Amino acid sequence: MNARAARTPRDGRTGLRSVAGQVFALEALIALLVIAAAVFVIFHQAQRDTERDARIRSLSVAEAFAHAPGVDEALTSPDPTAELQARAEATRLATGVDFIAVLSPAGVRYTDSKPELIGRVATGDLTRATVDGESFTELFRGAPNDAVRAVVPVVDEQGKVVGMVSSGIEVQSITDALQGRLPLLVGAAAGALALAVGGAGLVSRRLRRQTHGLGPAEMTRMKEHHEAVLHAVREGVLIVGPDHRLLLANDEARRLLGLSADAERRHVSELGLDPRTVELLTSGRAATDEVHRAGDRLLAVSVRPTLTAGAESGSVMTMRDTTELAAVTGRAAVARGRLQLLYEAGVRIGTTLEVVRTAEELAEVAVPRFADFATVELLEPVLRGEEPPDDAAAMTEMRRTALSGLRPDQPLQPVGDTIHFDVTGTPMAVALDAGHAVAQPELAAAEAWRAQDPEGAARALAYGMHSLLTVPLLARGVVLGMANFWRADTPEPFGDEDLSFAEELAARAAVAIDNARRFTREHAMAVTLQRSLLPRVLPDQSAVEVAYRYLPAKAGVGGDWFDVIPLPGARVALVVGDVVGHGLHAAATMGRLRTAVHNFSTLDVPPDELLGHLDELTGRIDHRETEGPDAEGRRREQGITGATCLYAIYDPASGRCTVASAGHPGPALVGPDGRVEFPELAPGLPLGLGLGDVPFETTELRLPEGSKLVLFTDGLLEDRGRDLDTGLTLLGSTLARPDRSPEQTCADVLATLLSPSPRDDIALLVARTRLLDRERIAEWEVVRDPSAVSPVRNAAAAKLSEWGLDGLAFTAELILSELITNAVRYGADPVRVRLLHDRTLICEVSDGSSTSPHLRHATTTDEGGRGLYLVAQYAERWGTRYGRRGKTIWAELRVDDTDAGPMAATVVPDLDALEDLAW
Repeated sequence: MNARAARTPRDGRTGLRSVAGQVFALEALIALLVIAAAVFVIFHQAQRDTERDARIRSLSVAEAFAHAPGVDEALTSPDPTAELQARAEATRLATGVDFIAVLSPAGVRYTDSKPELIGRVATGDLTRATVDGESFTELFRGAPNDAVRAVVPVVDEQGKVVGMVSSGIEVQSITDALQGRLPLLVGAAAGALALAVGGAGLVSRRLRRQTHGLGPAEMTRMKEHHEAVLHAVREGVLIVGPDHRLLLANDEARRLLGLSADAERRHVSELGLDPRTVELLTSGRAATDEVHRAGDRLLAVSVRPTLTAGAESGSVMTMRDTTELAAVTGRAAVARGRLQLLYEAGVRIGTTLEVVRTAEELAEVAVPRFADFATVELLEPVLRGEEPPDDAAAMTEMRRTALSGLRPDQPLQPVGDTIHFDVTGTPMAVALDAGHAVAQPELAAAEAWRAQDPEGAARALAYGMHSLLTVPLLARGVVLGMANFWRADTPEPFGDEDLSFAEELAARAAVAIDNARRFTREHAMAVTLQRSLLPRVLPDQSAVEVAYRYLPAKAGVGGDWFDVIPLPGARVALVVGDVVGHGLHAAATMGRLRTAVHNFSTLDVPPDELLGHLDELTGRIDHRETEGPDAEGRRREQGITGATCLYAIYDPASGRCTVASAGHPGPALVGPDGRVEFPELAPGLPLGLGLGDVPFETTELRLPEGSKLVLFTDGLLEDRGRDLDTGLTLLGSTLARPDRSPEQTCADVLATLLSPSPRDDIALLVARTRLLDRERIAEWEVVRDPSAVSPVRNAAAAKLSEWGLDGLAFTAELILSELITNAVRYGADPVRVRLLHDRTLICEVSDGSSTSPHLRHATTTDEGGRGLYLVAQYAERWGTRYGRRGKTIWAELRVDDTDAGPMAATVVPDLDALEDLAW
């Protein structure tokens, strides 16, 4: 009864002195101000909207009338008023505007809603319509009335302004429309104010019951007393509401649980508490001295409900720290964190085979969980992939390779700088000399470190660097570099317990760095080997204009290659190939295959036969090098089987290109007009698989002059995010641009299809075809009669004279006599002779026999046998080429050779007599 009697006088306090009364007055005032501001904003917004609508309506009506049929003709008629006044007035009534006036270019009114204004000049600036031919709207103020008007020029068929149409709505009409809305707006504002005041009264009534009519000073005093008692106790206190949301936490509870400043009103499951603690607070049960974990602490927790049983209740939790158990738990947590960090280091360090990236990963792992800043310095040979030096003098200079820190504004030397360790006694020098980690707890006391770089040390100390731990990076007992860990923000210095962890972390990183170094060395060697085996300078030839690109893979050099090989008869062979695998073996294998193709091309056989020889050679090499008990494993690792090759021969005399493929993608053919084709080829099997019943097949293409033949390896088309079909589509669209040189074509193709990090080698060869001028080709059909030799020889001499090659006439006649005579005597029909004037003079004699002549040395008593010997002596080169039927014996003469040959100084023999010499 006494307590209730004590509260009764305060419950009756309802004036403005109470919190409830002050809240009511404040809410009513705020509502009044908000509603007044809203009415003001809405009124002015309505005024702007009405004016904008008036502009739009006026402009629409004026444009519609100005562009209506017959208006321009009426304006040029003798009496525009008679023709347009009725139309304008009807349009005004239909559209609801206040006026429509048709004006002359000088501004004289032809029509107006007020007839007395017809014939008068309209006021205002109308030059935007008459001079610029521009439609516009404006707020016009002047006679006869202020209005929002639109002016639209009327243009005849020649684009001349013949008049203007002005329509608009008077300002008074806009004002009347706004005043019509005011009663509704004021009524809405009054209703909103009544609702706001009523709501404030309800809130004030509820607040009065909750505060028991107390005034602000009394409530402030109660709160101060409550907080003083609550935060003074040595136990943590949490008060949780019935909805399991935190209502209050004292300072000790915040410290023990690590609660943030905005923890109140959050659900207990969102506070980051231990799951067992959350379960206890949400279960509603009571507890006494239960042990719960809170971060690195163990707490003794007690919980009691705030209300009696049977009612919806919150709870109060008290807690106290068990100091000894917390210390033990803290040491265990540190050890567990270090083990977790070492595990993460094993996963995160060495994800690539790049030396620099591996060093960066080491620095990133250490910050911020072990150090505030971390730097990694490596020896220069290690960065290049070379073996680290053994002498101690080389260890005093390293390159800073990685730097990681909590903040970017650090005082340490940047990445790329040379770091010196030539002062004895510094932590770095001691660590290198001892071969293990060294900690410097107080950098300010490290005199040798300060003497190494006085300015840098001063900057570091001023920045707040106070502790250093340095550890050498050792792999196979050899120093690769140094790792330095710094602390500035963390108050605890490095101690002896950190040394073993730093050494373990550095050891794992050193192995990864050494692996990356070895890969870098092997990659550099493979690139060097492959580039040395690829053609450095393309041979001189006239058949095609060639450009090429070769790019090794980023992850490992492969065995892609290409070649351009001049062939007899002004022809040229274009080759691309791909060896399975990567590394040194793939590069060496590529060199062997390229050499083999060069050798087989000297046989001058068709592409399918050359690939057959190459396939047989590949099979023999694989069989010979993979014999023994572990043959299958070596075959997979070192075998050539699976290599692909595309071989094409282009003849500029006929424009024909013969192509054969051994499992390699076919070429792209770009016509002179830019049309792109991918000719279908018989794919063939990759090299080394054996021909079996499926020999290689050739495909013959007819190439117009100026066509481009594009040969490539599959690394150009395929990538991680792109399949072969997509690559072919991109390649086709890139090539479909005529009038580009092969060099420009190569650049455009790589710009479109090249990825930032190609996973395979890329070889690209673009050849633009040329045709040998028909005036530089001479052909004769020869009957098999010895008497036919002399006429052909004479005709050839005449053709040489026509070409300006009189100096070669004797040599060419001699060679043709011997070759034609041999074909007539020992060959078979048909016998043909062809001369080609290219970079050299090419003499060809073909017949239907497959029997090949051979060079022999006749004795002094022999009557024949010297013919082929003479050909070999006079010709620059000579040889035999076999076709599907018969053979062709050819000889090349240098066109710049003015000497008559080896017999120039001797007596010139009788060519007719030479025809009787036998081979």
